[in-house]
This record gives sequence, structure tokens and C-alpha cells, in this order.
Amino acid sequence: MTSDRVRQTGVTVAFVLCLIGTAIGSGAFGGTPIDEAAGGALSSDATLLAPAGAAFSIWSVIYTGLGAYTVYQWFPSQRTARRQRRLGWWVAASLLLNAAWILSIQAGLLGGSVLIILVLLAVLAALFAIFTTTMPTSTMDGIITDGTLGLYLGWVCVAVCANLTAALVAAGFGGFGIPPEVWAAIVLAVVAMIGVRLAFHGSGRFAIAAAISWGLMWILVGRTFGAPESTTTAVVAGLAAATVILTTVTVRARRRSHPATRS
Repeated sequence: MTSDRVRQTGVTVAFVLCLIGTAIGSGAFGGTPIDEAAGGALSSDATLLAPAGAAFSIWSVIYTGLGAYTVYQWFPSQRTARRQRRLGWWVAASLLLNAAWILSIQAGLLGGSVLIILVLLAVLAALFAIFTTTMPTSTMDGIITDGTLGLYLGWVCVAVCANLTAALVAAGFGGFGIPPEVWAAIVLAVVAMIGVRLAFHGSGRFAIAAAISWGLMWILVGRTFGAPESTTTAVVAGLAAATVILTTVTVRARRRSHPATRS
């Protein structure tokens, strides 16, 4: 159907635009690297919740997966698949929002970047609701679609917190007299609760837990070996990561032992 061709083309164009935005954000084409843009507000030493620089290597895995998804959705078997019809435009929207976020940081619009990444998180939540309630058509579909979108969602859950914290710090937020480490612990606890909720609603999907825990562990590394140092934040980040992983493993094991309860 023509609408399917339009959807497939829309996803492809969005992916290309996302790659261009990413190239600009990496410093190519004369752009400023993300960690140096906006006055360095998103650098690894800007806030207590900033992950160490190596954490962002996860984007190479996510982009590879998104590229694979872009190609996969062109497969004849996927052209009219109900699952792809439901996912396609949401995936395209997430890719465009990703590019918009990078450009907002390049322009120094930290407040705007928070709004964009919150919308991106909402879009990824909508994708989560779709891919967790529709069965993959094959093992390849499960790996490429569910795996990629799971990593994407998990990482953005952590990135939202880092982005929001950076914007508040840059705006001079004083924390209402509450110590920064306490705020950091509260935010990390929220991330852990989100990870636990996603584990239950997602039947223990490892990709989501892996991405969330990846981000949390690099916060631990950043606060242990980099500035600003904070043992409290590092410990809480480690506990949050462990909570998400253990919950996911437990939920997955329970689902396997009680197949009739699988969603």
C-alpha cells in the first residue's frame, strides 16, 4: 500500500537526518561537541549526575540498531506488518526529536533541550507500550526491534535526569537549601523505580535494564574517579543499577517458570 511506502520512507529520511544531527553534535561540519556546547553544561564533570565520557559510547550501539531497524522495516515481510505499521511513525518521531535535541544543545538552548528530551521520552514510552504488547514476528524482529528500542528507552531514562540536572545547575538552581548529594540520591532512586517498573511491564527485557544500568554505572565511575567526586552519589548509583538488574532477572525468571502469566 502507498501508506506503507510513505511510512518506510519517512523512517529512512528521519534516520538520515538523525545521523546528520549526530555528526554535527560530534563536532563534524564545524559543530561543537556536545560536552563542550552550551558552556560545557553537559560535560562529564558538570554535575553529580553526569556520566563519565565513556558512557556515551552506547550511542554507537543504539545507532547501529536503528540503522538495522531502518533497513529491516523495508523487508517485504515487514512492509504491511501490523507491528511495523504501529511502530514506524513513532520511531521516525524519535529520530527527529533526537536530531532536534542535538541542535538545541548546539544553539545553547538548555531549557529547550529539556523539553525536547522529555517529549522524546514520551515517544519512547509509546513505543514501549507497542513493542511489549505485540509479539515479534521472528527472532530477528525481537533483536532488531525490541532490542534496539529497549536500549534507546533505557538510555534516555538516564539522559533525561542528567539533562534536567545540567539545565537546573546552569540556571543557578539552589536546591531549596537541600544538599546536592541528597538531590542526586533522590533522582537516582527515581531512575531505579522507573527501571523496576519497566522490568515488570516489559516482562524483564534485558535491553532496557542494560542501558539504564550502563548509564548508572558510568555515573558511579564519574563520581568515583572524576570531578566532582561524591562517594554518596557513587554508592547510590551502584545500588540503583543493581536494583534494576536484579529486578529484571527476577521478573524474567518468574515469567519463564510461569509461562501462562506472560504478557
